[in-house]
Amino acid sequence: MRFPRAAFGLIASLLSLSTMSFAAQASCTFVTFSAPTGYALSQVNDITDDGIVVGQVEDNNSGAFVAFSRAANGKFTIFDAPNSIFTWFSSRNHAGVNVGSYLDNGRVQHVHGFAQSGSGFVEVNYPNATHTWLYGINANGAVVGSFSKSDVVKGFKLVNSKYTLIRYPGALATTPQAINDSSVVVGSYSDGLVYHGFAWANGTYSTIDYPKSRFGTVLTDVNNAGVIVGNHLSADRAFGFIYKDGAFANIVYAGAKNTTAGGINSNGVISGQIFYSQTSTLGFTAVCK
Repeated sequence: MRFPRAAFGLIASLLSLSTMSFAAQASCTFVTFSAPTGYALSQVNDITDDGIVVGQVEDNNSGAFVAFSRAANGKFTIFDAPNSIFTWFSSRNHAGVNVGSYLDNGRVQHVHGFAQSGSGFVEVNYPNATHTWLYGINANGAVVGSFSKSDVVKGFKLVNSKYTLIRYPGALATTPQAINDSSVVVGSYSDGLVYHGFAWANGTYSTIDYPKSRFGTVLTDVNNAGVIVGNHLSADRAFGFIYKDGAFANIVYAGAKNTTAGGINSNGVISGQIFYSQTSTLGFTAVCK
């Protein structure tokens, strides 16, 4: 999940959260993984139906942040966008197309969205925007993301070169994070105080907030069955949850300080990150009931 996740501000927010819980705990079977040699995990985002996980790692030597994909057999592939100093993958579809964003190395730096597959690379910039982020892609190739103009962040859906604006009514910032094959979009919006989760389907918006979350809610993914994963925020951590049939269930890894949710595939397998401290972290895939 893919985090702004507006991108840098929300990334920082997702690393902060409270231990108060107002939902049942899901029963999960976890499979954990570490970053490849020479790297540290930064973000664990989406997972495809065939078990490929995408996100971002930090190079331990250079300090550079680069994107990764990890196959179900554990093989990592590292990707660094051209002329970038910061690259991340947010989502991947079954056709093997990764979408994400990168920060360029220009004198005046800008964030650009992109789609990448094999040697193919297509940059995506919302018209006349200062920055563009891509967060989600579905099987049909529809993508969602956000852009900034004059310090205002709005969302969009992009299909066949046509942009559709996504802006939660009255919100100061809207960040769509994922889109499923039925074009249901989930993400977060800011009212100026906290982030709220939202869903957008057929032009209709709805708010989905973790109960009594003082510091906010971020929805990171939705699968084709309509099951949503996300994180509720506290002052210094983020805690993952599943939202299904109107009920929340917490994702908890025993012994960890907190566990975050990044993605969920059509088989119900969840990807995310386990934190023992800010510098000790593992990735995971999990099946939860």
